[in-house]
Amino acid sequence: MQRNQFKREAGRNRRSLRYVRLLVSALAFAIFLIVPSPALFGQDDPSVPDPAAAAPASLQIIPSSAAQRDVSPRLLPANFLRDQKNMWFFPGQLAKGRHWSPVVTVTAATIALFSTDPYVEPYFHHTKAFRQFDRAFNSKVTGQETIAIPTALYLVGLSTHDSYMQKTALFAGEAVLDSEMVRMAMNTLTARWRPEDVARQQTYGHTFFRNKVHVGSSFPSGHTIVAVSVATVIARRYRSHRWVPWVAYGLAGTIGFSRMSLRTHFPSDVFLATVLGYAIARYDVLQDY
Repeated sequence: MQRNQFKREAGRNRRSLRYVRLLVSALAFAIFLIVPSPALFGQDDPSVPDPAAAAPASLQIIPSSAAQRDVSPRLLPANFLRDQKNMWFFPGQLAKGRHWSPVVTVTAATIALFSTDPYVEPYFHHTKAFRQFDRAFNSKVTGQETIAIPTALYLVGLSTHDSYMQKTALFAGEAVLDSEMVRMAMNTLTARWRPEDVARQQTYGHTFFRNKVHVGSSFPSGHTIVAVSVATVIARRYRSHRWVPWVAYGLAGTIGFSRMSLRTHFPSDVFLATVLGYAIARYDVLQDY
């Protein structure tokens, strides 16, 4: 009897590990999809002169279309209000038949990830493989890192009189504010249980509209949406330095994975937060089309 039970448990563990590996591969693929390709480094149209080509290689910064949109501490409130208007009136764009393809794709992928919950969460609940990783990327540390990076950029920009770096930090702060507004609204509306709540109730079929702490509920991940929005601003603004996007998106992806290994969020929470953080930063804050 004990031997059969052991075999069943081992089989479940193998299936859970297989689902986790597939999930990590899918999330990594999603992160790499949003890493800028060579066409986004200002090389997609050779007929258009590169304004940074004449500068020394160490100083080359390829400006995006955000260069036409100024930002400063004084302009930040007006920019933020304009961002909010664009975001909350986005359904009007859908009504006009625009942007349906990415919206349907992201929605379908998010729904599909719901089916991984019964396999992924038990694995992270029982495994001890990520103990050291979880200590290094706990919620407090990752939250502080995400805020510290744009703050440090701004302070360094001030001390070196680098206005481009200062504006990059302000754009990152604007992206954080915009992302947090979306996250709080969605958390309040969906009121989804976190994985630790499900572990006590032993049900994965009814996780929405059950969390009494609405603003701090699970869907989508707050740490991930903020990390990705900051990473996107920095990666886009400094994309002439090929290593910057890899470091920025890599750190954001690591933070997203830590949300699952710490069992504070489901895969679907992390995936949707990744897409939202990227879209808000690039297309609303930077207006980089």
